[in-house]
Amino acid sequence: MTTEDESRPARRRVTLTGISSRAWEHPADRGALTALRELRGFDDVVKAFFGMWNERAFRLAFLANAIRVDHRQYPSIYQRFTEAAQTLDVAELPQLYVTQDPSINGQAIGIDKPFIVITTGAVDKLDDEELRALLGHEIGHVRSGHAVYKTIMMILTKWAANLAWLPVGAIALRAIIAAMFEWWRKAELSADRAGLLAGQDPAASLRLLMKLAGGGDLTQIDTTAFLEQAQEYESGGDLRDSVLKLGMTIYSSHPVPVARAAALRKWVDSGEYAAILGGEYPRRDGDGNASVTDDVKAAANSYRETFNESQDPLVGLLRKLGDGAADLAGSAARSARTWGQRPNGQDGDTPPA
Repeated sequence: MTTEDESRPARRRVTLTGISSRAWEHPADRGALTALRELRGFDDVVKAFFGMWNERAFRLAFLANAIRVDHRQYPSIYQRFTEAAQTLDVAELPQLYVTQDPSINGQAIGIDKPFIVITTGAVDKLDDEELRALLGHEIGHVRSGHAVYKTIMMILTKWAANLAWLPVGAIALRAIIAAMFEWWRKAELSADRAGLLAGQDPAASLRLLMKLAGGGDLTQIDTTAFLEQAQEYESGGDLRDSVLKLGMTIYSSHPVPVARAAALRKWVDSGEYAAILGGEYPRRDGDGNASVTDDVKAAANSYRETFNESQDPLVGLLRKLGDGAADLAGSAARSARTWGQRPNGQDGDTPPA
C-alpha cells in the first residue's frame, strides 16, 4: 500500500549557503531585532533578566519527561530535522525533543543554547513535508534569536500579573507587553517563511497551517475554501467585528492560522521567495553591515503598506478620517495662502467689516 508521503514525488531542495536570518525576517521583526542587537550592553541586560528564568532546569525537565531526538530515537524525525537544517545551512543542530501533547505545536526555548520541542500531535498528524516545514519554522526562531526576546516577554507578563494591584505600573507594563506581543506575531510570520525555505514546498506549508487550524484530515478540507476564510476574516463584518478581532489578538503571541496563511501566500506572490531560491538573499557574513536606519524604515513602510491595503472595516474608517483631516488641513492651508496674497487680507475693494 502506498503511503501519503510515498505518493508525492521527492523534491530537490536548494541549499541556501550562508543565508542570513535577515532573508526571512518580516520587516517589522527585522527592524526590532536589528535595533536591539545594536544596543550596547543589551546582552548583559538579557542575561540579567534571564537570571530569573532557569534554562538549565527547563532543559532538565524535558530531558526527564520527553524524548530527545537523534539517529536512534525518532530517526525519521531526526532525518527531517537534519534536512531542514542543511537547507538553511545551519551546521550545529539545536537539541530536539518530542513531548506528550495531542495538539500540533512546536517551540524554541532558551538563550545560551536554545533547544526545540515539538509535540506528539505534530509527529502523529504531519506528513514528512509538513513536519520539515514545522522544524524549519523552529530553526528559524533559533537563528533569528527570537527565543531570547520571548523569554523577556514571559518575564514581563509575570511581572504584569504581580503588579496588577498597582494601576500606573501595571498599565505601563501592559503597554510594553502589548507592543512585544505585536513584535512576536511578526516574528511568527518570519518563522513561517523560514519553514517554507527549509521545505521549499508552499503546499506543505499551507497544509501545516490548515492542520493547525483544525484540519487534521485534509481529505475533507479544501485549500481554496481555507484561503477564502482568510479573506473573509481580513475584510468581512463591520466595526464590531474589527473590535472583536483586536481583542482576540492584542495579547496573543501568534497570528490566527488563516492570517498566517494569507501572509505567507502574499510573500510567495511578491516574488521574494523565488528570488531567494534563485540565490538573491543576504549572507551571514554581511550581518555586521546591517543598517539600523534602513531596517527601521523598512518596518515603518511595512506597517504603512499594511494600513493602506487593509480591508478591515475599522482600518478603513481610520483611513477615511485621516483623508478627511488631510483634506480639511489642505483646504485651510490653501485658503490661508490665498488670503495672504491679497492686499491687507481684503477681497478686492470691499472695505473691512
